[in-house]
Amino acid sequence: MSDILLGKGEHPVYLLPKYGNRHGLVAGATGTGKSVSLMVLAEGFSRLGVPVFLADVKGDLAGMSQAAGAPGDKLKARIDTIGIADWSPQANPVVFWDLYGKKGHPVRSTISEMGPTLLGRLLELNDTQEGVMQIAFKVADDNGLLLLDLADLRAMLSHVSANAKEISAKYGLVSPQSVGAIQRGLLKLEQDGAGDFYAEPALDLADFMRQDMNGRGVINILSAENLILKPRIYATFLLWMLSELFENLPEVGDLPQPKLVFFFDEAHLLFDDAPPALRERIEQVVRLIRSKGVGVYFISQLPDDVPDQVLGQLGNRIQHALRAFTPRDQKAVKTAAETFPPNPRFKVVDVITQLGVGEALVTTLQEGGVPLPVEKTLMAPPRCRIGTITDEERATVRSRSPVGAKY
Repeated sequence: MSDILLGKGEHPVYLLPKYGNRHGLVAGATGTGKSVSLMVLAEGFSRLGVPVFLADVKGDLAGMSQAAGAPGDKLKARIDTIGIADWSPQANPVVFWDLYGKKGHPVRSTISEMGPTLLGRLLELNDTQEGVMQIAFKVADDNGLLLLDLADLRAMLSHVSANAKEISAKYGLVSPQSVGAIQRGLLKLEQDGAGDFYAEPALDLADFMRQDMNGRGVINILSAENLILKPRIYATFLLWMLSELFENLPEVGDLPQPKLVFFFDEAHLLFDDAPPALRERIEQVVRLIRSKGVGVYFISQLPDDVPDQVLGQLGNRIQHALRAFTPRDQKAVKTAAETFPPNPRFKVVDVITQLGVGEALVTTLQEGGVPLPVEKTLMAPPRCRIGTITDEERATVRSRSPVGAKY
């Protein structure tokens, strides 16, 4: 089994597969090369046979399904400097997904599977309203009713409202005002396009964990250019997926390599305005999901977009350049510098603002789980195309999908 070559500092810098489930962070200002580093990681895991899930928020990760063009002089020089003997253009096995079903296979779930807590966040409910939502789910549960789509939930809420007196006596107070607020929230959710998401067939997460005929891990790309315009739906949907993996996968302990690697782009959206209970849930999932063989990698502009409790669990770090223009930027630079294992050869706080595009400060877990002293690293180039693809190329990839007939 080979390690994943990330690039070269004073020495080649590798990510060891057995620590791939110790999670990671790719951070840096816009345009510094975060997406390319994500591609290098995803390709590396795929070549080891590890399936990958990532959200494509700008449309430029779809190029992973196509081989890179012939390398130019600058790329050849980088390949030679890093010392990649076996570099050649190569497409990756890709399956496209889309919440709206337009640019990939539709992703579906049921209301019952999502549960009242995540739905409450989607609908921006207060504590009282979320309590009423919990009661509606409990009433459905006690009566053996499955809530599949928004119409089912609306009908259940109407039933709760119509029988408020007896339900309040048994389960807790239900007010018509709270039911009305939830109904209005559901209407807005439907107008935002989330209604398409609640239907059958529900997504089988086993379909994310596939290999192609050559034993390469399939890279599942969620088209999120439209989804990212609804940040709360985007963050809640990805959190739902993580929670489903956490709840359904068996404990496996430390494996030679992960069973799945999950990349969470625009990670700050997960934590923005998240109530304390939801933050605790996120921290719990991130902390415990590694024992299920899943690695989670957050991608964001600033390291402090991720709370300290989560940041402390991210063993593999790629930090691209940060720009210290404002007091907040300067604080972020200082914070980022303090979280790296020191290297006596340079001051991290100085280097972090001077990195060029395609350079990064990297630390990964080495043998025994010991962090590598931070290396100023020239990052390796991916073997796939960097950039968007045409509608025809997307249609070709979709027509070859191993799960197309199912969804």
